Amino acid sequence: MMKRLRAVLTATALCGGALGAPAMTPSAAAADGRPLTYVALGDSYAAAPLVRPTDVSNLRCMRSLADYPHVAARALGAALTDVSCSGATADHLSSSQFTGTVPQYNALSKDTDVVSITIGGNDTTMFQLALSCVNVLPEPLGASCARTNTDGGTDKVAAAIDAWAPTFGTVLDAIHAKAPHAEVYVVGYGNYLRSGGCYPAQPFWGEDADYVQGKVDHLGGVLEQAAARHGATFVDTKALGVGHDACAAPADRYMEGAVSTRDAFPLHPNADGSQVIGRALAASVQEHSGADLR
Repeated sequence: MMKRLRAVLTATALCGGALGAPAMTPSAAAADGRPLTYVALGDSYAAAPLVRPTDVSNLRCMRSLADYPHVAARALGAALTDVSCSGATADHLSSSQFTGTVPQYNALSKDTDVVSITIGGNDTTMFQLALSCVNVLPEPLGASCARTNTDGGTDKVAAAIDAWAPTFGTVLDAIHAKAPHAEVYVVGYGNYLRSGGCYPAQPFWGEDADYVQGKVDHLGGVLEQAAARHGATFVDTKALGVGHDACAAPADRYMEGAVSTRDAFPLHPNADGSQVIGRALAASVQEHSGADLR
């Protein structure tokens, strides 16, 4: 099976620092010369809600046609089936999330060449954690979410992430079973807040900004470790966002803050972020999937 990969350096070389660069050439192809068949699974980090244009085929999923799966597919010249859906948990891979929305696993088959997945943020309530950490008033007014969640000496959020970890291993095994010939790419969550935060520009006290990012990193570590154990490739997106987190100037952000300044959902990748993540994924596929280039 594949070696674990951090795709940052290859993505940087590929992008040439230009978000609007043309798609890669030559494009990746399956062993028989046909375009790669690519299925994208996951939650809102993959779906990029409110990033235009919207995928009108399923408005309840709030999926963008400029999310990272679409960016990667265009760069690879791959045939994409994007079933990522905002709000998805691991349960929605095997069960319907909304009436009329089939389980995400249904998109997989023996003909699938590439699978990407970002999942776990909703299972471990990371978005709710971030919201609970918002403080519009300076210290000492309000309460620190870091202190609340570690009261008594146990980190409740870290414990919840660790308890969920075996579920993701089961998810990867299920993907391999349903798409036995596919290379699987686990795309990690990104760089939301820099060390110490940037209060009051983003309404998280310094210790709480560090706590939120620390839990995102903890979840990323769980995803990375599971990928290594279950025959998948991990694509690190945190390093891509250094200097482009929610504390950056609005035009420089890949990740929106508590209040979005662009067409993107708060605390989610914007169009630039999705572009960079998608190109990192495409670079990983081309360099390490074993696919021929044409």
